[in-house]
Amino acid sequence: MANRITKLFNIKHPIIQAGMIWNSGWRLASAASNSGILGLIGAGSMYPEVLREHIQKCKAATDKPFGVNVPMLYPNIEEIMNIIVEEGVKIVFTSAGNPKTWTNWLQDKGITVVHVVSSVKFALKAQAAGVDAVVAEGFEAGGHNGRDETTTLTLIPMVKEQLQIPLIAAGGIATGKAMLACMVLGADGVQVGSRFVASEESSAHQAFKQVVVDAKEGDTQLTLKELAPVRLIKNKFYNEVQDLYKTGPTIEELKQLLGRARAKRGMFEGDLDDGELEIGQIAGLIHNIKPVAEIVKDMVTEFEEAKKSINLI
Repeated sequence: MANRITKLFNIKHPIIQAGMIWNSGWRLASAASNSGILGLIGAGSMYPEVLREHIQKCKAATDKPFGVNVPMLYPNIEEIMNIIVEEGVKIVFTSAGNPKTWTNWLQDKGITVVHVVSSVKFALKAQAAGVDAVVAEGFEAGGHNGRDETTTLTLIPMVKEQLQIPLIAAGGIATGKAMLACMVLGADGVQVGSRFVASEESSAHQAFKQVVVDAKEGDTQLTLKELAPVRLIKNKFYNEVQDLYKTGPTIEELKQLLGRARAKRGMFEGDLDDGELEIGQIAGLIHNIKPVAEIVKDMVTEFEEAKKSINLI
């Protein structure tokens, strides 16, 4: 199907594989792009030269468009952006920062810029900054999340009501039916994260992938709102956070417990007790680990069948 998103990225299906830390290396991004959707490399867990290596390997593995997701709070942000330009990447998704900072600079170099937001207010700020499209991510999503706790079902139509540029829905989307629902609500496409964590090509640790598959409804929780809200699977580390909350902790005490590299420990190294296991609520609907091509095919087939069934009502 052709629409504003497929034309913007020159892809077959209006689906974006989210650029997630410790999950979205070149294997996942190239497999996604080769399946007719937009693959994203997650730069948030990569040192600059590691990102360069992933971009080069992705270019070798696909001749289709792919992009890089860049959290703008990244300490080496200038080096990261220069590598993206040097390596000829044409699509950048920015998040966790002010879109005004880099949008014009990237666009002047022929790069399409998309910004990830969690509210109408920030969607309009991104549009005013001149981005080419917006990802509006609901409260169901895994990883770092918006403070407003607005769900995808309500966020998408509220953003659509005021936005002129293309809109991509994210948060709680792992099936073709969910994709159709988002597009009925006004989205031009969808960004999918958690479903691709449980893919064969994801760079996540096998033990973490299995925890995602085993997760049930209610197994994830948003926590650490005083630092940066993050949705996690409940485990020993999560329980330690909850125990600390009972003492009325300071921000410094929360930071001390969190420490460094917990997400890497959990998702990349497979420490299921002391690691941070970031995943969306939709994990309760993910029951297997599949190749990316199969996940995309299943989503598109279900989307088309669901669309036909609506026409019959």
